Amino acid sequence: MAATTGGLYRLHGAEAQADPFALYEKLRAEHGPVAPVLVSGDLPAWLVLGHRENLDVARTTSRFARDPRGWRDMREGRVPADTPLGPMVSWVPVCNFTDGPVHERLRSAVVESLERFDKRGIRRYVTRFANHLVDQIAAEGYADLVPAFSDQLPMLVMTQLIGAPDEHGPLLVNAARDMLQGTETALQSDRYVTTTLENLVVERKAKPARDLASWLIEHPAELTDTEVLMHLRVVLIAAYETTANLIANTLRTVLTDPRFRASLSGGHMTLPDALEQVLWDDPPINTIIGRWATGDTVLGGRQIKAGDMILLGLAAGNADPQIRPDPAASLHGNRSHLAFSSGPHECPGQDIGRAIADTGIEVLLDRLPDLQLAVDVSELQWRGTLMSRHLLSLPVRFAPRSTAPPAQAPQLPVEHPAGHPVHPVIPPQPTAPPAPAGSGGGRRRRGVSWWRRLLGRR
Repeated sequence: MAATTGGLYRLHGAEAQADPFALYEKLRAEHGPVAPVLVSGDLPAWLVLGHRENLDVARTTSRFARDPRGWRDMREGRVPADTPLGPMVSWVPVCNFTDGPVHERLRSAVVESLERFDKRGIRRYVTRFANHLVDQIAAEGYADLVPAFSDQLPMLVMTQLIGAPDEHGPLLVNAARDMLQGTETALQSDRYVTTTLENLVVERKAKPARDLASWLIEHPAELTDTEVLMHLRVVLIAAYETTANLIANTLRTVLTDPRFRASLSGGHMTLPDALEQVLWDDPPINTIIGRWATGDTVLGGRQIKAGDMILLGLAAGNADPQIRPDPAASLHGNRSHLAFSSGPHECPGQDIGRAIADTGIEVLLDRLPDLQLAVDVSELQWRGTLMSRHLLSLPVRFAPRSTAPPAQAPQLPVEHPAGHPVHPVIPPQPTAPPAPAGSGGGRRRRGVSWWRRLLGRR
């Protein structure tokens, strides 16, 4: 693990991203529940490693604000204009960058709109798309479940929930993946997502439907068009990345841990139980950038100065020996993990993410119960960032099944998750995003990973 001459460990760079969990434990051993670290540009920050301390920061907005304009290094001109932290430290009018009455107004619109979806309808919707994806691979006897399943399913479902036309699903999957990889075409993909959502807001203002875009527009909080657009974007991209990671991490665990799979197949563990265990052991987001001390304070025995950056260590907090003295012990039914953060900014769409993940995985395992990993587990690789690790590939083999040829695009289910038939308005078509560069190909671009702006919770 690379350290500076000052002895502070970097959370950026290949060494830290290769095995972040090992770094967290090294920091815990040296510093306790709160450790001084360096983020991109070797800027100082505090990484919260303790479970209790994470809850303290997440729940106490009076001491640790979400508004990035309080960052002292930014105010005093020490942050480069082209910092890769840009999307996480540049204020925009969304609920996860606000506190107090403004946050409550924006948050209420998001939460109450999401709550209008019928959970059974969402599961029927997920089942339809998951079956379509399985149809595309069933006859082959071999597939890579990351590009063929876990990367596809969340965006296909969320596209429909926000109200975008069905045909945008595959295009948005490619554009979102390209944005998250930060390739040379990422800015064009970013514009494609924005244009698609801009068109959707215009159309839904003219012809409302039963979808998230329409409900945000008509909510009594009276969001501006910009606020509607920003929140649609945050919901879409954040839900895509976190749910795709959750699906991939759960499938990897099922395929590589014989005890885990035996418990699942033997009925000792339900699929929702399995998801919660993965949310403890391998959460979709490792670290959240985005709390700033409102004044001088003490956290975990550390003297924190006003304007200091605080990082919520979700994965590290989940592994805190103070609450998990035996990391191998089962945590069935225990939802006190930090995977969705906590407090006023807890992820509001977590139940939808769970529904997409457990229903989709159930369909896959029911259709292909003999799935086996096609490579040695040591060959699996991840793409790491400060905030998360994304499994790059999960090759599997299974007995080929005959199936009807898949349609060009999944048909809409008979009933929308809101409980009514869907008749989507097709907005003017934005230019299709460019084909994403290969994972090792394009030059990386900075400041385009908007998914990192996780929603807050009231």
